[in-house]
Amino acid sequence: MQTRRPIVAGQFYPRGRADCVDEINEYLNEAALSEPLPDEVVAGIVPHAGWTFSGLLAVMVFSAVKQRHENVDTFVIFGAAHGYFGSPAVYDKGSWTTPLGEAAIDEDLAKAILNSNAAVSDADAHSNEHSIEVQVPFIQHLFPDAKILPIVVPPSKQAISLGEAVGGIVAGEKNKKIVCIGSTDLTHYGPRYGFMPMGTGAKALRWASEVNDKKFIDLALKLDAIGLLASAAENLNACGGGAAAAAVAAAKKLGKTKGVLLAHTNSNEVMIKKMGTSSTEAVGYAAIVF
Repeated sequence: MQTRRPIVAGQFYPRGRADCVDEINEYLNEAALSEPLPDEVVAGIVPHAGWTFSGLLAVMVFSAVKQRHENVDTFVIFGAAHGYFGSPAVYDKGSWTTPLGEAAIDEDLAKAILNSNAAVSDADAHSNEHSIEVQVPFIQHLFPDAKILPIVVPPSKQAISLGEAVGGIVAGEKNKKIVCIGSTDLTHYGPRYGFMPMGTGAKALRWASEVNDKKFIDLALKLDAIGLLASAAENLNACGGGAAAAAVAAAKKLGKTKGVLLAHTNSNEVMIKKMGTSSTEAVGYAAIVF
């Protein structure tokens, strides 16, 4: 059976099962949700940095899903394409393993999506991509019986067609609860990333968060998938514009008209809070549900 092994365990999140569970439980204890949630959650947007920086926000989204739906049959996880440039690529068979065990692929849902011609089957596209992997342990812990369907989504208009196709298929699944998750970080600001339109310093990092990230977040909350893709390309405010656009398009197809922002932060704010030090660089993170 085709099985994907973890590539960032021990880097982005703990290598051992017990350490993973402990860290997830810490986030669950901290993940107070102050915003009113939709009666039904059909999709979400999560960040995908190392858990130390973005794990809390990712857990907020999965916790929100859990509050509304005790059981979820399948999570479709749209991942950022950091180094893949083809059509949206489905990992359509077998399983993924993490320190928490094995997560089975929803092969029936994969077939339906592939039959729609909105994506292609390509396990190799997932070989070096971390944006989906870091979400899987959260799902395994909170929804141990859930299957997953990983799809790498480059930032092209195909992302919207994919999201609409998936939304249509999910709408027709009357006996399964399926949730779509888009994995993206926001503005990567600073010398390391080669993006410093406002220079350096605290004022520049505030601009990255309060202006540049906010453009993307506002478009997501309005379910503007086309605007998301354009903003990511023009403003460099998301590394997973395609993944987010697919999630938004799916949510809209499923009848949603707005999103709920659960939290927004960046790596510099996390460093100040957790480590008592600041940086000249920052990466933005948002937790959104639909």
